[in-house]
Amino acid sequence: MAAARVLLLLSGRPESVSFAQSVCGLLGARSGLGPWPMHCSLKQGRLVLSARPFPGASFRLPLQRPPFCPFAALDQQPWASGAELPTNRGVDLGVAVILQSSDQTVLLTRRTRTLSISPNLWVPPGGHVELDEELLDGGLRELWEESGLQLPQGQFSWVPLGLWETAYPPRLSWGLPKYHHIILYLLVISQESQQQLQARIQPNPSEVSALMWLRPDVAAAVAATEDGTETPRHLPQDLPPSVPAVELEDGGARPLALPMSTLLRTTPSTAESKERVSTGTKFALRLWLQHLGR
Repeated sequence: MAAARVLLLLSGRPESVSFAQSVCGLLGARSGLGPWPMHCSLKQGRLVLSARPFPGASFRLPLQRPPFCPFAALDQQPWASGAELPTNRGVDLGVAVILQSSDQTVLLTRRTRTLSISPNLWVPPGGHVELDEELLDGGLRELWEESGLQLPQGQFSWVPLGLWETAYPPRLSWGLPKYHHIILYLLVISQESQQQLQARIQPNPSEVSALMWLRPDVAAAVAATEDGTETPRHLPQDLPPSVPAVELEDGGARPLALPMSTLLRTTPSTAESKERVSTGTKFALRLWLQHLGR
């Protein structure tokens, strides 16, 4: 088995988590929707989590999972997992960057249809953290690899926002999960405006098919569409019918008016790659809005 990237302090010492185990469940989050505050250490490509304070813990962050998390469901019906889930893998660690411009908009990118994981979803730039790589460095590397943006030292600040337990496929009704991650969302606040950042963006067409900048009011509407719950939507009446975006096409780029209805879609119960904002991204947008409100 590869070196463990996500470790839990359950009985006084760090323990790795097997692929089929629910991280939220092991940490005591057995009921409710969360989020649950967790103490964590973020060092050299590894994440250590505990429900209690521990020496070396540098942050206390909210941890959450979707209401339809497959690993939570498997905790309730372990007989359903059979021998089909990987036994030689643990939980992987990812990082995603919520890039905020000086005029308080955030960047989202649409994953290409050809990707094997989460195709056609709107997400912030992000990906795997390399072993021994600091988490901020991993986030900035993924930002550069996907968008071409390199942020000059001294011209940005950052803060960790929260942790998201995710699977793909995202629901048991889509099939047994093949991927299991904890995603750390980092807020990176640039001193450059949206216009300045947009002028320097060079998206990677093998990973990104479109990009857009969200204002706080639109982000709030998107974040209010709770996937997998019966929570009624309380959406502002003055939302724009569409959001300006840029779509990559034949080696170039063209303006795109993205319908607001696309951004407000929720995760379907059956497997499909319909364009929408990922559930974890909605969680991260809620945390960003809370940070803005402080």
